[in-house]
Amino acid sequence: MSGGHHGHSHHHDQSRRDGLFGAVRHALVPHSHDAADKMDEALESSAEGIRAVKISLIALGATALAQLAVVAASGSVALLADTTHNASDALTAVPLWIAFALGRRAATKRFTYGFGRAEDIAGLFVIAMIALSALVAGFEAALRLIHPQPIGHLGWVAAAGLAGFLGNELVAVYRIRVGRKIGSAALVADGLHARTDGYTSLAVVAGSACAALGFPSADPIVGLMIMVAILLVLRAAVREVFGRLMDGVDPSLVESAETVLAALPEVRGVRALRMRWIGHRLHAEAELDIEPRTSLEAAHQLAHHAEHELAHAIPKLSSALVHAYPARLTGPNPSRS
Repeated sequence: MSGGHHGHSHHHDQSRRDGLFGAVRHALVPHSHDAADKMDEALESSAEGIRAVKISLIALGATALAQLAVVAASGSVALLADTTHNASDALTAVPLWIAFALGRRAATKRFTYGFGRAEDIAGLFVIAMIALSALVAGFEAALRLIHPQPIGHLGWVAAAGLAGFLGNELVAVYRIRVGRKIGSAALVADGLHARTDGYTSLAVVAGSACAALGFPSADPIVGLMIMVAILLVLRAAVREVFGRLMDGVDPSLVESAETVLAALPEVRGVRALRMRWIGHRLHAEAELDIEPRTSLEAAHQLAHHAEHELAHAIPKLSSALVHAYPARLTGPNPSRS
């Protein structure tokens, strides 16, 4: 089938810009979908990710330190559990920071797809920290149920819990917004983690109120509730992170890409379409059945046009590789539904 096979990628554009005239023309009239521009977009999105984890690390670190001071004065186990969780949430920014930095490195002969997968691996650290937070919260709550201790400074405990909610919610909104903008599942999952931390901080406020009303056992009970909330976050984070590690993509993206490819002139059907995320960069490979009378040059141009259309239609698509086959070799093969 080699005579009817055609492969093409955006790297082809670079060869047509070789030479002084090509360089000058490219500088004056840049093309938004060539390989260089795609690399610039990827580097910029990585820089946004690094900026997001820096800001969230500072914000959550300051929140955890403020809460820790109140824990030392009050002895609240619910606030201790919440503070521990907030501290671990702040620390998850470190591996994400490293992963975004690694993702900016150029591909090598050994790592031909680059280092974007480090971002997905960092998600495993996020999962480990969430699980550790659940264990600490559960252990401390069980210990206080067995050996109750009085809680002091209830007003400060409630104020610290409220501060924890506000700090986490601000960080959550920021992480989720940036994560969705650049297509980072790990950053979005970390933002959802911060949001749930905010809700558990509100639970600390509720526990303080119950203790003030004469129910001191409410404090460790709230600690157990926090553990359950953390486990729910863990379940959602595992689905998010492992989905990316297993090359899962939103089916609507695949359907949109198939629709775009099937609508191209001379295309009889989409034989196969594969998409995968590597970090926050989306890659696609497609095999098309085209009119059997199409010349090799025309097939080449069709593949290039297909990649261009995909780049316009699919958000965050970093690269596309399209193969075209004469339909007479296999018969018409309509697009998959």
